[in-house]
Amino acid sequence: MLERIIDSTLAYRWLVLLGILALLAAGGYALYTIPVEAFPDLTPNQVVVVTDAPSLPPTEVEQLVTYPIERAMLGLPNKEEVRSLSKLGLSMVTIVFDDSVGMYFARQQVSERLQQISSALPRGIQPTLGLPATAFGELFQYTLSGPMSPMELKDLHEWVIKPRLRTLPGVSEINAWGGQTKQYQIVVDPALLYQYGLTLHDVETRVQENNTNFGGGFIEHAAEQYTLLGSGRAITTEDLGRIVLDSKGGIPVLLRDVAQVRIGAAPPEGATLRNGETVSGMVIMLKGENGKKLIERVKERIRNLRLPPGVEITPFYDQSYVIDGTIHTVEKNLFEGFVLVAIVLLLFLGNLRAALITAAIIPFSMLIGFLGMRLFGISANLMSLGAIDFGMIVDGAVVMMENSIHRLQEDRDKIRPLESVRQAAHEVARPMAFAVVIIIAVYPGFPFSRPTR
Repeated sequence: MLERIIDSTLAYRWLVLLGILALLAAGGYALYTIPVEAFPDLTPNQVVVVTDAPSLPPTEVEQLVTYPIERAMLGLPNKEEVRSLSKLGLSMVTIVFDDSVGMYFARQQVSERLQQISSALPRGIQPTLGLPATAFGELFQYTLSGPMSPMELKDLHEWVIKPRLRTLPGVSEINAWGGQTKQYQIVVDPALLYQYGLTLHDVETRVQENNTNFGGGFIEHAAEQYTLLGSGRAITTEDLGRIVLDSKGGIPVLLRDVAQVRIGAAPPEGATLRNGETVSGMVIMLKGENGKKLIERVKERIRNLRLPPGVEITPFYDQSYVIDGTIHTVEKNLFEGFVLVAIVLLLFLGNLRAALITAAIIPFSMLIGFLGMRLFGISANLMSLGAIDFGMIVDGAVVMMENSIHRLQEDRDKIRPLESVRQAAHEVARPMAFAVVIIIAVYPGFPFSRPTR
């Protein structure tokens, strides 16, 4: 079979040239569109169900939340494993699927099962799906700095910067740390509350009931229709302070009579420090996206943001430096390998065309490799590109070319050069075919190698 392929290749050399051109076009497209990352994504194909269960101890979280979710996920098709973690007020259930299952199809199956068991969970508890991302998707981290308080920086990040970055294609989430979370706080005076005969539950109920808008239907007048709207939503602290809690002797008791309404910061659970307290953010990439191109889009969006005077976004972790370093290393090795192979072959064979033809195997082999990586969804990263062995790539070509040059020198006056090349290729092809047969015969999946019963 190999000998016939060799004969056909030598007989129809124009087909070989067309094949090379097709390889250049397809390999170039694969090289341009292949996802480029810093590190290989080794996480399994999984979906994480995260459930907040405030104030529940770990034992009740496991019994009331984790166990019902685990039981509902056991019958999912193509499921490999279900594992869970129950902590104080938190439940995490991880469902691992076979690699052949699509990420969004797996999330859809889990979401449908969660809807079926919603009535079996405690009241007010709503499970959510984790982000469609992995730990290797943390691409870009930054901090904010400027003449603003930590609360103002946090508001700027949450209402201006974060929404703009989340709209970029390929961004899964923008996480933030530090700063102070703005709150409308109601500080109740217990003595005044007791004096008016009210409780904290009364205050909570009245604030909730009097802080909403509602529809009032419509009124028809002549040939027109007027829609009624009851506007009760509080906008300022003064609006909250005017909420009526009760009536004593026909005199309304307002919220400001028993409490102080103010704007303050939520109790901090941590801090981000960089030349003082500040706010930091992290761009998380959607699983399977092109990390290098996403970082370029993030930087472009940050440059186009209109921020208050003096406010700056300063990056402190940029994965594109690792990606660019990996690409530079591969390009450098590719060029040096090409030159080194060409020089060595030229010195030992004394034939410039033979040296260039053999060295050309390196870029062609790389293009074939990129085609396979693109076909099977393997990204270009530090592991897949940094471990390329150029010696193994050109090993077969060196043997073939050396044999051809040797025969051309020996049989120069006896046979034609094309026939000499054909015989040299046949000699190399025979041991290769024998090796392939041996590998197939000993491979465990081959039928002839299985033990008979």
